[in-house]
Amino acid sequence: MNEPIVYGASYSVYTRIVRLALEEKRVPYQLEEIDVFAEDGLPTDYLARQPFGKIPAFEHDGFRLFESGAITRYIDETFEGPALMPEPVHEWARANQIISILDSHAYRTLVWDVFVERIRVPQKGGDADEGKIASALECAETCLDTIESLMGDGSYFLGNFPTLADVHAAPMIALFRQAPEGKELIQKSVRWIEWWNRMNDRPGMINTRSELET
Repeated sequence: MNEPIVYGASYSVYTRIVRLALEEKRVPYQLEEIDVFAEDGLPTDYLARQPFGKIPAFEHDGFRLFESGAITRYIDETFEGPALMPEPVHEWARANQIISILDSHAYRTLVWDVFVERIRVPQKGGDADEGKIASALECAETCLDTIESLMGDGSYFLGNFPTLADVHAAPMIALFRQAPEGKELIQKSVRWIEWWNRMNDRPGMINTRSELET
């Protein structure tokens, strides 16, 4: 098989989710940088890969795919390497539940409303919206508490090996904890601290680390 190609940006949470899935499966891949915030806009042919103009997109042996959840499941099913979804149906359902919580409630809250507002806006000369941050932190605490309540007894969310749920969460937490308030919330929970320390030390996390992390 040819190496899969990930079209996205190294700073992007969802691009990193796809890359982490490939890293955990130990699959060599190519990253073609696509900057959705570039002054000149997206490359002219990119909308043929992703008609909504989002990142990432994915191609493998001529098969094109977009939407990170679909891509990571394809990666898990297609390539050899450690399974990234548990087999027991209840744990499989729980992994998908956690992924849905992250997509539906955590991503915008943790990344855009806390990390971007607290860290990136001031870096670019703007003033953080304190009201937005305060409101987001309430939702962030609910997200963290809820996911913690769904964790099993192992080293990761659902056992002693990472699943797609862990892979989905790690890039969001990596940015969220850059904000002092985010780090403080993580530090309140021993389970979250232990999980983060294990995930952050994995080779895939090290290999995909971006300049946004300190």
